[in-house]
Amino acid sequence: MSSIINVNGRWRAQVRRKGFRPFTQTFATKAQADAWARRIEAMIDDGRSPDGRTVLGRRYLVADAIDDYRDLRDSVRPISDSSNEHYSLNRLRKLLGGLDAATMTVDDLISFARVRADDGAGPYTVNMDIGKLGTVLRLVSGAKRLNLPDTVAQARPVLSHLGLIGGGGKRERRPDEDELSGLLPWMENNRGQVYADFIRFAILTAMRRAEVASLVWSDVDATRKMVMVRDRKHPRQKKGNDEWIPLLGGAWELVQRQPKGNNQRIFPVHPQTISKYFREACQALGIPDLQLRDMRHDGVSRLFEQGYQIQEVALVSGHKKWETLKRYTNLRPEQLHAGPRSGADRSTPPRP
Repeated sequence: MSSIINVNGRWRAQVRRKGFRPFTQTFATKAQADAWARRIEAMIDDGRSPDGRTVLGRRYLVADAIDDYRDLRDSVRPISDSSNEHYSLNRLRKLLGGLDAATMTVDDLISFARVRADDGAGPYTVNMDIGKLGTVLRLVSGAKRLNLPDTVAQARPVLSHLGLIGGGGKRERRPDEDELSGLLPWMENNRGQVYADFIRFAILTAMRRAEVASLVWSDVDATRKMVMVRDRKHPRQKKGNDEWIPLLGGAWELVQRQPKGNNQRIFPVHPQTISKYFREACQALGIPDLQLRDMRHDGVSRLFEQGYQIQEVALVSGHKKWETLKRYTNLRPEQLHAGPRSGADRSTPPRP
């Protein structure tokens, strides 16, 4: 209910509702106070927050916005637990979740970007996180009629000026044989055989980490030496894009030596865990600027170096356009001295 009283010649309107904090404002005339009170009551009745700072009588946190975004997506296109979007939302929730979505500032986003940069994320990756936050806040603000400020849009020029966000330049980093000869044994001795084999398999198949982690025994075709990748990333087709991938070179042998046990997955490894261990290995061995995703670059490049054609490499990597596949191709010029490899030669590529 609302109350309007005269205080020293001015009119103070107050709206009280059970479960909500009181809303109070003072006006020059009683008519203005009465109109304001009716408007606030109508907004509450309509399920909207009068000031964008409270929802159902409490602060609306970034964590709440992310949860509501996931709920909204579930009704249209659920977010896979193995997708990059899932991990990006988890990072945003962890680092920004406790902030009020209505009062979050540009400085808050600058601090977030610096934390991500200190963790090793480049400007392009931070830009993707910031963009996802903007998408979340715009969608829930519209769907729930919260009138949240577009802090992301305000922060972008500052973040760009500081070099904390930027476009995605072509990455050409590949591991050399010396680095792999140290990294793989370290992973095997310190974290276990499955983690070392995970990396070997990622190189031989040029698969993404989430794809390797999702492979199951029931999707292995022993006769054709192939494995199916379910719901593979596609520029247009978001679900049902299942692809059979040939297990070339030593990839088939790697699959065969994995213990089946009671686990349905071939490599029962969490994508974030393998990334964490990979970073630890690089730090322990003093290997600079090497990331797990560089194994996919290395895998694609190895296939070309072994003599496979564009359409053949695309069957393995899953790329639909040469322009995209080209970004993952970082050939070593010295390899050309060996000349083109024959079909027989390329069937047994160098093992990582």
